[in-house]
Amino acid sequence: MASGVGTQQLTILGSTGSIGVNTLDVVRRHPRRYRVVALCAHSQVGRLFEQCLEFQPRHAVVGDSSLAAELAARLAVAGCPTEVSHGPEALLRMVELPEVDTVMAAIVGAAGLAPTLAAANAGKKILLANKEALVMAGPVFMRAVRESGATLLPIDSEHNAIFQSLPSNYSGNAAESGVLGLSLTASGGPFLGMAVSDLESVSPEQACAHPNWVMGRKISVDSATMMNKGLEVIEAHWLFNVPADRIQVIIHPQSVIHSLVQYADGSVIAELGNPDMRTPIAHALAYPQRIAAGVEPLDLYQVASLHFARPDLERFPCLALAYRALGEGGSAPTTLNAANEVAVQAFLERRIGFTAIPLVIAAVMDQLPLAKPLDSLADVLVADRMARETAQLCIAARHPG
Repeated sequence: MASGVGTQQLTILGSTGSIGVNTLDVVRRHPRRYRVVALCAHSQVGRLFEQCLEFQPRHAVVGDSSLAAELAARLAVAGCPTEVSHGPEALLRMVELPEVDTVMAAIVGAAGLAPTLAAANAGKKILLANKEALVMAGPVFMRAVRESGATLLPIDSEHNAIFQSLPSNYSGNAAESGVLGLSLTASGGPFLGMAVSDLESVSPEQACAHPNWVMGRKISVDSATMMNKGLEVIEAHWLFNVPADRIQVIIHPQSVIHSLVQYADGSVIAELGNPDMRTPIAHALAYPQRIAAGVEPLDLYQVASLHFARPDLERFPCLALAYRALGEGGSAPTTLNAANEVAVQAFLERRIGFTAIPLVIAAVMDQLPLAKPLDSLADVLVADRMARETAQLCIAARHPG
């Protein structure tokens, strides 16, 4: 589809999460440009019901049959003709619909991998907010994008900023484009100023209280450990074909500069803006045009000053683990991601402490073979399952009984 021409037909994976809600807010502002074909969520039936009433999609997908029956009954009473289905196979159908041009891939976690990969294989315009497609399955996913001719646009504020700061004809050859390196900015999360000795006692509620961004619980914890930034380093490698030693992380508490690109001539080009996910969403939806996102312009007089620092790897060992995984290659990033998901969930359930998260991940990486190449989705899923099982055993060993 020619970007910005006609009405884009959308499938939104993860419509009830923060990215999905912000996507619909942008769509709401431009009813002539965008038509929602399918809304997909896991379990938030109430929010999905309201979204269906407003946007009248042809399809809605939920996690299981009981939720589907509940949603279908509520929609029937309301006179909404949306067809309801459920389960992983339904997600695949929603991204493969021939009338769908654009897929917002915003399902959090490994559950979003298969439908996002299906969108790539189907040659869709993919607005990528699902980290796992690149972290778990970077070589498999990027091969699918190349072979199908899919369009890939990053939604993470950092990767979207880099995309905007690279040459418009960037083909993945950094040297040819004069690109020396990439700098991903990080807020540092809620514990940036806390003594390292106090981190062991922090609660899930404290970890989820991000100072700048409104995010889901899992992503908020990843921000607090800086695993989120480590996963973004892996993503940046695959998105822009830049090696790990040319990707640095900079602590920037104000979250005004979203990322930077360094060039051979000494230039550094950055994208700035208020911390609001509607900006990268609107950029990707309308690319290469620009549309209103409902975001207030950045007031530099109010910002006044910006601060930067190197990340402290004693405070943020998860960042070092991510660089290790990218360096080892093969199944290492898949293992890292799976172990982190299990460890974060255990922390949110108060089964392990905050500082145990990187210990569990490191233990899993030490126990499993990491250099195994990933040639297919099946390879990815095997590595993912092994890492999850090993992580559960590591957690049980820390707290027997």
